[in-house]
Amino acid sequence: MVKKSMSQGKVIAPLYKRPFDLTILLTAHLLALPIWALLWIGIPIIIVLGDGYPVFYRQERIGRKGRFFYAFKFRTMVKNADVVGPPWTAPDDPRLTRVGRLLRKTALDELPQVINILKGEMSFVGPRPLGEQEHQNLCQQIPGFEKRLDLYPGLTGLAQIYTNREDSESKLFYDLKYASQMSMLLDVKLILKSLWVTLQARWERQRDQLKGKR
Repeated sequence: MVKKSMSQGKVIAPLYKRPFDLTILLTAHLLALPIWALLWIGIPIIIVLGDGYPVFYRQERIGRKGRFFYAFKFRTMVKNADVVGPPWTAPDDPRLTRVGRLLRKTALDELPQVINILKGEMSFVGPRPLGEQEHQNLCQQIPGFEKRLDLYPGLTGLAQIYTNREDSESKLFYDLKYASQMSMLLDVKLILKSLWVTLQARWERQRDQLKGKR
């Protein structure tokens, strides 16, 4: 169970987090080595064949306690996409490559973030990492939004699965709900749920459905 510092009102991540992340990461790669090899080799190849280099894209994000880090992703947009449009994507964004659209639907574009997990900058489960400007804007709009930084950002989480990215208030609600209910069992459930959505290539469809429920 997660503990809170009552004097500071901050969330203290439980001790299981780091060993759990490393165990999941190493066990998954060992048990499914051919699949991982196919993903780590195959995805870069189809990106290069479809749109050339670079294969990876990195974005500066705010992590736990406000520390900055670079989150890694497979590139899903045309080269210099930030120059020809906003840093976020819109439905049917013309800057998305054909390979990129598939990677977005399966969330495989975020696979390189396991490097961030290995480095201790992220966890498998936690709040979605945001850029500095987006974070500051939401802190001004929504009281308590900065509490998300008490936790390591996650590859998946309650907010990523159960709310739309554009619904910032619901995003905070689910992030704080996760903080209050955090456990190893919950992390396993969320990882399995995310894996199921990935196998069905339903991430974009799920976001559209959640957006319609706002």
